[in-house]
Amino acid sequence: MEVGSEYLRVVIERFDSLRDLGVKTIHQISEEGIHWKYNAESNSIAVIVKHLSGNMVSRWSDFLTSDGEKASRQRDDEFEDDIPSKNELLTVWDSGWNTLFTALRSLTAEDLLNQITIRGENHLVIEAIERQMAHYAYHVGQIVYIGKQINGNEWESLSIPKGKSEEYLKHMLEKHKEEADD
Repeated sequence: MEVGSEYLRVVIERFDSLRDLGVKTIHQISEEGIHWKYNAESNSIAVIVKHLSGNMVSRWSDFLTSDGEKASRQRDDEFEDDIPSKNELLTVWDSGWNTLFTALRSLTAEDLLNQITIRGENHLVIEAIERQMAHYAYHVGQIVYIGKQINGNEWESLSIPKGKSEEYLKHMLEKHKEEADD
């Protein structure tokens, strides 16, 4: 097994998991809920999605050949809450993630130690991937947290529900034992 190829497989899987958490949260939120924010200094889910997508399109377009902060990006505009519907929100969401996955799937193990720039700063490709993983996990966590605030007791857990850890562990151990026996 080649380490670089395995790293790319794992990283794609992890980014996909983050994407899935965001989608599952957005599907639980009402049309009005995507615009809810705690206070004037907070961001709504719509704004966070718009920012993430803008970042992804900028960072991952022409990933190996141009600076990750594209001249066409209007970062300040990403913080305007002007996405009118959940359907449009999901279109914006998908645009960013599709750009990211297209770039990641085009990479080879040999690309991981190449240099790229973000805002003129040099990064190894592997560093840039990790930088973006941390950034996206931070914002997807915000989206999930806001979703939990909005839905309160109606929130459908995206992980192991409170009080169900032992039951989940038992299920997983049985599942893996069955897979090993097959």
